Amino acid sequence: MNTAWMDVAAGTGAGAAGLIVAGVVIAAVLVGAFWLGVRVMRRESPPPTPAEQPRPPEGGPVREVQEQREPHEVPQSDRRLTPHDLPGHGNAGTRTGASKERPRWDEGSSGSFGSGGAGGR
Repeated sequence: MNTAWMDVAAGTGAGAAGLIVAGVVIAAVLVGAFWLGVRVMRRESPPPTPAEQPRPPEGGPVREVQEQREPHEVPQSDRRLTPHDLPGHGNAGTRTGASKERPRWDEGSSGSFGSGGAGGR
């Protein structure tokens, strides 16, 4: 019978002492982190009271506005324009459109990636 592994497992006790020391160090770090967290929380301002909570405007809550937007026209030039030449540095602005109705698909068109078919017909 081969008992060499038993001799290694038994050892001199230094390995067990090392594990105990490591466990104590980890426990001390966790306790220190908890203590530090408590100190930080005590320095923070308390949560707002119900009287300090935000209130809706006098006219009631703000409602959603639905409108049709149109892009601003691109300025005409004799040379090629880069985004830096455009107003807003290439961020396309919009304005309120004249039509208030949402654009819909034409009746009988496919409405699908330009296939040109009859759609659902």
